Amino acid sequence: MPTETGYDPSLGNKFVFVTGGVMSGLGKGITAASLGRLLKEAGFDVTAVKIDPYLNVDAGTMNPYQHGEVYVLKDGAEVDLDLGNYERFLGEDMTADHNVTTGKVYQHVIERERAGDYLGKTVQIIPHITDDIKRRVREAAEGTDVCIVEVGGTIGDIEGMPFLEALRQFAHEEDESDILFTHVTLVPYSKNGEQKTKPTQHSVKELRSIGLQPDVVVGRCPNHLDPETKRKIALFCDVPTDAVFSNPDVEDIYHVPLTVEEEGLDDYVLEALSLSDRACPPEERADGWRERVTRDTDGEVDIALVGKYALEDAYISIHEALKHAGIERGVDVNVLWVDADEMGTDHEERLHRADGIVVPGGFGSRGTEGKIGAIRYARLNGIPFLGLCLGFQMAVVEFARNVLDLDGAHSAEVDDSTPHPVIDLLPEQDGLDDMGGTMRLGAHETEIEPETLAAEIYGDTTCVERHRHRYEVNPEYIDDLEGGGMTFSGQAGRRMEILELDDHPFFVGTQFHPEFRSRPTRASPPFVGFLDAVLSRTETPREVEI
Repeated sequence: MPTETGYDPSLGNKFVFVTGGVMSGLGKGITAASLGRLLKEAGFDVTAVKIDPYLNVDAGTMNPYQHGEVYVLKDGAEVDLDLGNYERFLGEDMTADHNVTTGKVYQHVIERERAGDYLGKTVQIIPHITDDIKRRVREAAEGTDVCIVEVGGTIGDIEGMPFLEALRQFAHEEDESDILFTHVTLVPYSKNGEQKTKPTQHSVKELRSIGLQPDVVVGRCPNHLDPETKRKIALFCDVPTDAVFSNPDVEDIYHVPLTVEEEGLDDYVLEALSLSDRACPPEERADGWRERVTRDTDGEVDIALVGKYALEDAYISIHEALKHAGIERGVDVNVLWVDADEMGTDHEERLHRADGIVVPGGFGSRGTEGKIGAIRYARLNGIPFLGLCLGFQMAVVEFARNVLDLDGAHSAEVDDSTPHPVIDLLPEQDGLDDMGGTMRLGAHETEIEPETLAAEIYGDTTCVERHRHRYEVNPEYIDDLEGGGMTFSGQAGRRMEILELDDHPFFVGTQFHPEFRSRPTRASPPFVGFLDAVLSRTETPREVEI
């Protein structure tokens, strides 16, 4: 029978709610994604929802220094980087519905109030905000067996309270066997080497004070939890000892599913959710993930990542896409951070010893001259180069300046007085006032010219990749650029999407972001092609011109 909010419990979805305690950045998102991976390999359709308690409607206007990379979904939603982890681990494409923010919820409820939808009722956190949260979670779960819901932030944060109250109500409305609460917490070491459980105890106490009792506790610790540590957590947190699991540090995040599988987390969750009888027997479960992420490697390469945010999370999808290409080709990829603002220091030395160069996306003027210098260095010395979004645009600027001799050529985004705006504002962007959600976003198709490097990379004459940009190659300069030796091998109408240079081992730029579709089990074609060129170059080193 449907409830007042329109939910019908007979639909039978299972939900795993994942909360975090003690401190942020523990890795509850990776823990949740790893569990989802294991449940998927057990034969279930799994999806995920990330709850972000911040007031932003989405992540699009956030500074990467504060929040890491802005990840773009196929429908154009700009979301938290954890959605990228879910896509990579689950191998599923998410949508805007899989990211719930405070701003999104409050905006919707206020719009309904303004429209008179509440029939004169006083609009309150309970029930109107909590009902909208529950609705969003249930709608995102439709058509799947298990929905994993990660609540961002830390237990005790004031902004997370409406979401936790919604989960408390959620548990009240569902059958007990359809809900599982998993709490990820920190288990630090004391100076004498003892694993300390007090932070976990206080975290669970805080959780229980708002009406939520964890069914599973996952301890984040450099090493596996000692048996005595597990017994102590179980005693003070009121969970069975076999419901306490270790999630120790590992060399690679893609090994986390293997670690928690060895701990038995997946089997425990399947039993708790009454799914064991429907699961594939362990011996019949797909082992492709394990085979891929534990594949032996032979050799290593150094890749310079030339950007302006000295924070790995700001470029996490690029780091992962390079790793995926390394998995595909059986080599280790070392990423050397090169600060585009610090050329002339040890950062330039890192650039010169790299086997390949990647210039990522970004916005604003800071670091653009350093990126242009790195691109020129790659072009002149035959060093494999991959430019992404802004990297693509700066490759056009560098070519215009140094090959076509267009003095002062630049992007109108960086220099609105440039005499040669080879990169200019998209026509539909002119006059926009709202900055959030108004760029060219999401998946768009690109037509690829046959018998080009791009066609070889993709093995096709079309590709669909995700975008996030306001500026593009100015059509007035396309003939000059192509006449000078630059080939735009990928186009979407009159939009230039892929560039390459014929007289270079590998010089490719993409206006789109191929890193967003890269997976451990399906590496991105431009990254694989780039790595192939890097490996070819390391076999026959060249003299370089600095």
